[in-house]
Amino acid sequence: MITELKIETSSRTQFIDITPRVSEAVAASGIRDGICVVFTPHTTAAITINENADPSVKSDITRKLNEVYPREDGYDHAEGNSDSHIKSSLVGCSETLIVREGKLLLGTWQGIMFCEFDGRRTRRVFVKTIAG
Repeated sequence: MITELKIETSSRTQFIDITPRVSEAVAASGIRDGICVVFTPHTTAAITINENADPSVKSDITRKLNEVYPREDGYDHAEGNSDSHIKSSLVGCSETLIVREGKLLLGTWQGIMFCEFDGRRTRRVFVKTIAG
């Protein structure tokens, strides 16, 4: 089963917790045990798993990524978003999670984050559940 999520971003760089929406897709799939792949088909966005309890984690990651890969840095790419492509490549466009007893297997503080690096945009995320 594949579920498509629409994500509306409101700033150029943003981390959005999509854990509840992915959990709903897993529940709707009806699988008890297997895997769940979360994928975004965008070259300036990413998916990651990290702490979702303290919002300073997201702001720290954002700040450090922007320090290391600033928006303007003599890039050759003409669209002005090379930093966004680099960040997306480093973070990655997908995550694979274990589904156990019908639920995502995540640590106490872990959440699934959609990472926007070139917003404001409407983005897509696909959730594929596989029994096994």
